Amino acid sequence: MTENGPYTPDDKMATLISDDYRLLQVLSRFGIPLGFGDKTVKEVCKDRNVDCLTFLTVINFVTKDSEEKPSASGLSLTSLLEYLKQSHVYFLKFCLPAIRKKLIEGITLKDSDVSFLILKLFDEYVDGIREHMEEEEANLFPIVVSISNGDIVGKDRIYVYSRHHEEVGSKLKELKKIIIKYCPLAANANTLNDALFDIYRCEEELSSHCKIEDLLLLPALRNAINHIS
Repeated sequence: MTENGPYTPDDKMATLISDDYRLLQVLSRFGIPLGFGDKTVKEVCKDRNVDCLTFLTVINFVTKDSEEKPSASGLSLTSLLEYLKQSHVYFLKFCLPAIRKKLIEGITLKDSDVSFLILKLFDEYVDGIREHMEEEEANLFPIVVSISNGDIVGKDRIYVYSRHHEEVGSKLKELKKIIIKYCPLAANANTLNDALFDIYRCEEELSSHCKIEDLLLLPALRNAINHIS
């Protein structure tokens, strides 16, 4: 195995984290805690009841950073769905609220109209992310469960979600531009820069999340539907 993959079931799980710190979030979303010693990927996945092929497909996709479409053949819809559910929890309950807190600490709301605009745009962006994710949880995820159980009711609705992903990033681009070009003079530079760094990182993670839904989940659903039919 070379650094940054492709990883195999016999690689040590600790090696993955040493190669690429971004995989910490992937482990968390699969429900895999730290403290696995020298166990292999296959052993850790077995311990945590995670499908090893699905885990490795996501891991190799995240580290590859390419537009090449991965194979969705043989993926576990159950493991993939759990990963996506926990991703939603991470963004809505942890990542985005933490960024908002840093923005408030970095700007002085009473001193500048720009400060209010920054927070307003961020809140509008978060509202859009929340609405999109809650719609997926209410409508797409139950279809995934049904298909994984052999029922193809609602299959025609799965194709609309990838189009929604294209709308996610526009407000964030505007927000970044305003912070960079019109940062209030009274801002705490270190805190606001830290918030901006987190916004860029969150944007990258959300992009990866959307690609996993588009390039892994939806093809895996199509494969399952074809198998049922």
